[in-house]
Amino acid sequence: MKSASLFLASLLLAAPLASAQAPTVSAAPNTVFAGADGKFEAAPDTAFVQFNLSAQADNAKTAYESAAKQAEQTRQIMRDNGIDPKTAQIGSYSIQPMYDWKTAKRKLIGYRVSTNVSLKLKDFAKIGPITQQLADAAVSESQSVNYTLDNMDDAKSKAVEDAYRRARASADSLARAAGRSVLELSYASVDTFENVRPMPILARSAMAMKAEAVPAPTEEFTPQTVSVTSHVNALFTLK
Repeated sequence: MKSASLFLASLLLAAPLASAQAPTVSAAPNTVFAGADGKFEAAPDTAFVQFNLSAQADNAKTAYESAAKQAEQTRQIMRDNGIDPKTAQIGSYSIQPMYDWKTAKRKLIGYRVSTNVSLKLKDFAKIGPITQQLADAAVSESQSVNYTLDNMDDAKSKAVEDAYRRARASADSLARAAGRSVLELSYASVDTFENVRPMPILARSAMAMKAEAVPAPTEEFTPQTVSVTSHVNALFTLK
């Protein structure tokens, strides 16, 4: 959405600001105010694979040992795919008592150990094998993959540049129509917005995956582009 209004010495205000996004500006005479949206799109260069490890047993010690075994299986899967386990990050870790609520008085029936793990990958070819091997090993109840840009700040800067070019073009067009010309930028405000699209992968049982012998859910698909948008409001002086 674009809006522009021209302020001249002989007029208090030639036109109201049409954009709801525009801030309140005390515009001096001989200025032009313009607002515009800009966008930058690029193919993602980074994937975040997230999954959880969990184990339940009659006592906390057994549940902990089972979870530790699953963690070692996970580390081995990473090593098999040429990934250093140290690059994986743990988001949370918990040991929770499990109760039977069927009776009036709750009954302790065991303990559950769970943790969330995230893995940052640059090589998208490794996503399919890792997610499938985790499912085959039955160490993860759920998995998800999110695609993004590693240098998001650079993408935001390019979106801002695009929005500014559009705002300046609008200001130039309006100034020419009034027989004037734009001099320099006097004021500006910027807003940027990210649009990172998640691509969930639902884990299936290892037995089902082996029986079907189907490709990984991400096989042969292309990740959607990452889009960053920006809105720039700019005030220019007029010649």
